[in-house]
Amino acid sequence: MKQINRQILALISTAFLVATASLGAATQMAASGLPRVFLLDSQFMQSARERLRSGDTNLAPALSALQREADDALSAAPLSIVNKKMTPPSGDKHDYMSMAPYFWPDPNSSNGLPYIRRDGERNPEIGKIPDHRTMDEMAGRVETLALAYFFTGNEAYAAKAAEMLRIWFLAPDTRMNSNLKYAQSVSGLNTGRGIGLIESRSLTRVVDAIGLLESSHAWTAADDRGLKEWFTQFLQWMQESANGRAESAAKNNHGTYYDVQAVSFALFLGKTDLAVEILNTARQKRIALQIEPDGRQPLELVRTKAWSYSTGNLGGLMLLAALGDDVGVDLWHFRTPDGRSISTALDYLVPFALGEKKWSYQQLGEWPPQALYPLIRKAALKYPDRQYKALLSKIPKVAPENRINLLSPKPNEPDTAAKKVS
Repeated sequence: MKQINRQILALISTAFLVATASLGAATQMAASGLPRVFLLDSQFMQSARERLRSGDTNLAPALSALQREADDALSAAPLSIVNKKMTPPSGDKHDYMSMAPYFWPDPNSSNGLPYIRRDGERNPEIGKIPDHRTMDEMAGRVETLALAYFFTGNEAYAAKAAEMLRIWFLAPDTRMNSNLKYAQSVSGLNTGRGIGLIESRSLTRVVDAIGLLESSHAWTAADDRGLKEWFTQFLQWMQESANGRAESAAKNNHGTYYDVQAVSFALFLGKTDLAVEILNTARQKRIALQIEPDGRQPLELVRTKAWSYSTGNLGGLMLLAALGDDVGVDLWHFRTPDGRSISTALDYLVPFALGEKKWSYQQLGEWPPQALYPLIRKAALKYPDRQYKALLSKIPKVAPENRINLLSPKPNEPDTAAKKVS
């Protein structure tokens, strides 16, 4: 009998260990008292808040700037998906809609239809449908208010953020339907495309903002259930709809940002296994496929804004790697036998950003070297044994009022980005 009892206890112990291991980053963060966020650095932010409360003045300029933005958001008018003049093909203004930005009327057609592609040239007609801009504004305001609440404890900021979230996602008269089937339509060709899913990438900031609001009086259990149900439906649409599947299969930056969203939403919903699966697949599906051994990203270099797309896709891969930190999937150091990796892609771009080489690919409009600077700073934290810290002397310093000072350690400070373990 004692032997049987010991076996039972062993089985129970094993089951407990397995269950504990599968809890995921969100549960562990909650247990530790850290905010339940995924792209933000919870440990550093908590440390920064403690420093501010103890009178550390180094972070004061960044906090003051954040509070000014949050105060402006307090008086901002509510934003809703239904506040547009045009109506989606469904007849329901609760559906998100937008026009493909790089498509223009065909000058050789009597009515301009079907529209034709002019890559990199934005058609001003897209401004007639404000949903993309409005959703980004909503996400930005909610994030700002949630951050201001986290660092100051001012419930007014949390209350305004909660109000904005309820209007956008929950209130029957103003809520957005949980799909993007009418995103980036092309006049004369279709009513929406999978490509349009890249327009919802700002929602990753929303799920982190919700994590910052969870300790407030303004954020209720009903709010939390409602937002989780909305994102459950949206993630399901991403996975099952024709448009969502097309975007998941995209081999360029669209596939990257699909993964960033899917992983972020999966972690928010406690679907850790799904997040891990996507991240593990990203090694070959994103990094190995998109990056050449010399660091070039061919599918971005063929664009008419090759620099912008190369830095943008690399930024997305770094976001994926940051999400991997949440669940113990290391994408930062993944490297194929022939050298394809995140750091290889960065190494290829660095000489152009620093003016050591001339960019030979097409770049319509401005050629912004500063687009690579935040990625160099991230690399200085993630690859301490590489040359990136030395490169920091060659790029402008972050201004004291920049909110990044509240969100991420400086490269010469201890790295806390490896804060989360599965």
